[in-house]
Amino acid sequence: MTKREYTDLQEKTARFAKALGHPARIAILEFLAGRDTCYFGAIHEELPIAKATVSQHLKELKAAGLIQGEVELPKVKYCINKENWELARHLLLDFLSHPLSKSPDCCDQV
Repeated sequence: MTKREYTDLQEKTARFAKALGHPARIAILEFLAGRDTCYFGAIHEELPIAKATVSQHLKELKAAGLIQGEVELPKVKYCINKENWELARHLLLDFLSHPLSKSPDCCDQV
């Protein structure tokens, strides 16, 4: 028997979930969600972490497609990628809506 491949939706859900896996990235997304656009400096001022760390978190969020950035020399502005935000919302809600087994807890059956 061969192992099955992950579906495209499973891959996308995992990518979004991974991007949400750090409190700094959650804080960045909450900050950006309330604005049309925001420059890097304003994001950095909002968080209690170094600029290089903020940059790394922005890179992760951008790689996952949850945010997008645009260079306006000498600054970079960021905003929520609304299309992917809606996709992530749909995929994560769908994932967390899966019904659980009605049998007794599996860990209690040992």
